[in-house]
Amino acid sequence: MSRVLPIFLGLGVIGAFLLTVAFLVVKAREVPVEYDTVHAELADIVKKTVATGAIVPRNEVEIKSRVSGVVDRMAVEPGDIVAAGDLIAVIRIIPNVQSLASAQSGVERAKIGVEQARTDLARDESLFERQVISTSAIASRRSDFALAEEQYKAALRTLRIVREGHAGGAGGVANEVRSTVAGMVLTADVKAGESVTETNTFNAGTTIATVADMSDLIFEGQVDESEVGRIKEGMELDVTVGALDNQKLKGTLEYIAPKGALLDGAVQFAIEAAIVVPAETFVRAGSSANAAIVLDKREQVLALPESVLQFEGKEPYVEIETGTQRFERREVELGLSDGIRIEVLGGVTAEDAVKAGVRGG
Repeated sequence: MSRVLPIFLGLGVIGAFLLTVAFLVVKAREVPVEYDTVHAELADIVKKTVATGAIVPRNEVEIKSRVSGVVDRMAVEPGDIVAAGDLIAVIRIIPNVQSLASAQSGVERAKIGVEQARTDLARDESLFERQVISTSAIASRRSDFALAEEQYKAALRTLRIVREGHAGGAGGVANEVRSTVAGMVLTADVKAGESVTETNTFNAGTTIATVADMSDLIFEGQVDESEVGRIKEGMELDVTVGALDNQKLKGTLEYIAPKGALLDGAVQFAIEAAIVVPAETFVRAGSSANAAIVLDKREQVLALPESVLQFEGKEPYVEIETGTQRFERREVELGLSDGIRIEVLGGVTAEDAVKAGVRGG
């Protein structure tokens, strides 16, 4: 028994050793790598650059007051449709003390002038009846009286303008703010009771409301200086509006700024594009949007995924399957790329199986 135990132990050690060697051999054996293949297919290749911006009306007009005072009443609210000449607001004039005193003084002086002219005319009429003065003299006196009356009326109109902002009886009342264009009221910038200043040569004045034609919208955006040299007026755009569940609108590039501006550390150039909005779609002014500018495109051309391309220096090539998992190198001629697919001009046909990634990888 004492001799059998060492033999069994020796056989056990040898068996364990052999099993270990076998395991290592199996683990070290290379598993053949298998590759997936793809075929070139007909596709549309569109090369784009993206500009960020917003949808705005082409014509947006600020309506301002021609007089200073306090808003007595707003006649519109945002969203209302107005025609040119429609009432926007009524301004209550707060007269300037000095101007009011001057106008009142002018009325008094004109009134005195009328009374004096009436007295002179009555005296000269009596003299004319007695043939003491000539016809030309009485005609001159009557003219003086008519001028004095007209000056009195003018003084009264001036006083009313100072007090109320208008003379009455004529179109274009100064204290009534009216729209200068037809369109939709986008903003009502003041409320009843707020003070406003008039627009004149030295003062822009208070904006009462903003009116715009919402049937004529444009995209306003910015393009990076690295892309601006590749775009030109007349190019097509696909404008995506986030507020419309990413609905896409067609557009045409109309304007590229000749001068850039430094924004967030990069030079950006402003662009504008006319967009076509379907009749059933309402786009709100100021909605953020992205515009994909079509730099170039190819329709229904043979294309491959860019991921299958390999390079030796600058020369592109692919590997074509010649047998089961056997491949040969073939140089290709390439065209337009959209960053995912690339146009194949030569070297590969639709029947060729092109080596792609590792199967299952």
